[in-house]
Amino acid sequence: MASISRPHILLHSSSPSFKLNPSSSLFRSRKLLNSLPFNRRRSFCSVNSTSHHKSESVSIVNNFLDYLNESWTHFHATAEAKRQLLAAGFHLLNENEEWNLKPGGRYFFTRNMSCLVAFAVGEKYDVGNGFYAIAAHTDSPCLKLKPKTASLKSSSYMMVNVQTYGGGLWHTWFDRDLSVAGRVILRRSDNSFVHKLVKVNRPILRIPTLAIHLDRTVNQDGFKPNLETHLLPLLSMKLEDTSSESKEKTAALSSKASHHPLLMQILSEELKCDVDDIVSIELNVCDTQPSCLGGANNEFIFSGRLDNLASSYCALRALVDSCESPGDLASEQAIRMVALFDNEEVGSDSAQGAGAPTMFQAMRRIVAGLANNYVGEGTFERTIRQSFLVSADMAHGVHPNFSDKHDEHHRPELQKGLVIKHNANQRYATSGITSFLFKEVGKIHNLPIQEFVVRNDMGCGSTIGPILASGVGIRTVDCGIAQLSMHSIREICGKEDIDIAYKHFKAFYQNFSSIDKLLTVDS
Repeated sequence: MASISRPHILLHSSSPSFKLNPSSSLFRSRKLLNSLPFNRRRSFCSVNSTSHHKSESVSIVNNFLDYLNESWTHFHATAEAKRQLLAAGFHLLNENEEWNLKPGGRYFFTRNMSCLVAFAVGEKYDVGNGFYAIAAHTDSPCLKLKPKTASLKSSSYMMVNVQTYGGGLWHTWFDRDLSVAGRVILRRSDNSFVHKLVKVNRPILRIPTLAIHLDRTVNQDGFKPNLETHLLPLLSMKLEDTSSESKEKTAALSSKASHHPLLMQILSEELKCDVDDIVSIELNVCDTQPSCLGGANNEFIFSGRLDNLASSYCALRALVDSCESPGDLASEQAIRMVALFDNEEVGSDSAQGAGAPTMFQAMRRIVAGLANNYVGEGTFERTIRQSFLVSADMAHGVHPNFSDKHDEHHRPELQKGLVIKHNANQRYATSGITSFLFKEVGKIHNLPIQEFVVRNDMGCGSTIGPILASGVGIRTVDCGIAQLSMHSIREICGKEDIDIAYKHFKAFYQNFSSIDKLLTVDS
């Protein structure tokens, strides 16, 4: 798979008693790091130093960390996926235009720049054959800027109005080095408009915690911030400058009264445009700390947005690598697909979420296009019955300090492989049949598998699996990579699980046809 090469240097803090040899390469690296501006330093912290052995060449962990650090928002995650697909030779389609498809072709399209569907057509595909699809989501719980962000507190503090998105652990957002990223609409010189992504690569925001001296019982009563009044990020102090130059700048920015002029100025500098050219913004608040390896043996990945960019990247990479070489699709009779949706964290009911018919509309168009626009009786229905969907979303690993929160016989661990999720009340779409078939895929390559069932005395979350499965009746299994601290601003998963998930998804694309033929259920 084509990818941008980036330097891989791991720099972790050391204990006070540890001193570096001035002649060592690590000392020189740190000296270099300290001389760099902040927006260049972060790339050094974001990468790992996996040990040099034979499996190094097949590990995707380095590239995954790069993907995380590029993908501050769902927009950036989709744009980075688009870049990688184009680099791998996939052809960009437009939903507004006719599609010219052929067996052996590789294609993709985006919707809203936050949803993406990519697919590769087997060279032996025949109309009525199935799709082998993996679906995940690009969004994560975060803070989003309100339409009117400018707020003043105590006459001097310039605050930014935000709204909560999804079910985040909001207390973890306090005392973090924050910034903004997302998309804007710019007015061009000819009065047309253009959509652009933006990312401010330095900490410009912070949500300060109240000192314990002013909240003496917080450790006994718990930290319970009011999400409307206590969660506003601090941007700057209001400057009282009466100079003529300041007045001219203020007048020039008056058209942006909904937002602090200082914030708009930062965005315009990042975009290299005039402030008045920015006609609309859609921004997330983001943590600036880079994704990196951690743990004594560098066995963990510390990062935001693991839920669910880990699944998205493993699925995307598996599709690309399963058909990157000439001949990879030569004997394939099905169509391999990845669907990355937006808005899963808030129910999926949007034009770019899994609740929209995006994936199934694409399937219909693909089937019709490959049939030269002639589709016989029940062709699409037969296609769906021969299809299989993997709903990939992160799973709850057993917490070492709260192991009683898991059923004692279903406690997924980090570094032990993908987790198949079961729920008798259909909060997950897994059935006995789909679980068996997905396990068989892993057995071919000796890949470990785990299983999860929520305790009977606890509520169960859900995924896009049941939404998609019930939409057209496609066979579905729900699975995910085990993680800790789900929905925190900073999450944890096992490094080895990224490679295991990638291998399992790749094996699914390459081997599912042969496995599916061995089991007959409805005859």
